[in-house]
Amino acid sequence: MPDSNSGLPQFEGSGCEWVVEAHGCAPERLRDVAALRALFDRILREMNLRAVECPAWHQFPETGGVTGVALLAESHIACHTFPEFGTLCLNVFCCRERPDWDFEARLREAFAASRVCVRRMERRYR
Repeated sequence: MPDSNSGLPQFEGSGCEWVVEAHGCAPERLRDVAALRALFDRILREMNLRAVECPAWHQFPETGGVTGVALLAESHIACHTFPEFGTLCLNVFCCRERPDWDFEARLREAFAASRVCVRRMERRYR
């Protein structure tokens, strides 16, 4: 049904955004693009998300940290690693509701994180 003020269809809904910080990670895993690619693949598969392009990856010299981003039909997923601090920062934004994913268990398993902080925000569109 069009919004009488804008002429645009009304869209009732919300999405979710997860901001995740994993600390105490194994530095060598944070430099490993294949490990990060596997993390993205698992998130996409288990959260039923659809990448519209292959993820882009950049590995920095010296510290060897990695930045990755994937554009999704639902929005995006991005990560930044800081091996010198043992930290992985992850952001997953979905334009439609999703059940929570067990970021804590998965990051402990894949990156040996000793502490994981997950913040979930609802994004209302109206």
